[in-house]
Amino acid sequence: MIGRLHHAILDCPDPAALARFYSQLLGLPVTYQSEDFVVVSRDTTTSGLAFQLVPEHKPPRWPDPAYPQQIHFDVMVDDVAAAEPAVLALGARPLAVAGPGHRTYADPAGHPFCLIPRPHWAPPIAG
Repeated sequence: MIGRLHHAILDCPDPAALARFYSQLLGLPVTYQSEDFVVVSRDTTTSGLAFQLVPEHKPPRWPDPAYPQQIHFDVMVDDVAAAEPAVLALGARPLAVAGPGHRTYADPAGHPFCLIPRPHWAPPIAG
């Protein structure tokens, strides 16, 4: 091993707004915030997601290859259909049905993410 992942960082036009979206989506707190950089993670010593200000950010237009997705997250949920209203209320925008039980959305900055059914080996999310 050469190193350890610190944060996955997404460029966006409004780091605080996108961090709030992912904080609510994943049930994790905002653990660091400056004017142009915000982190969402379990705690201040745990790696997580970070959001970096890029004023001229050009969002992907999935699945248009002229505007590639750059990055996407698979978010496991207990029930995809039940989770959809919650992500839409957070500001997600539906993009497509990706497959049996899978659905693809854009976050408020345009990054695609998928809701996927929780695999049988993973502990329940709700509760």
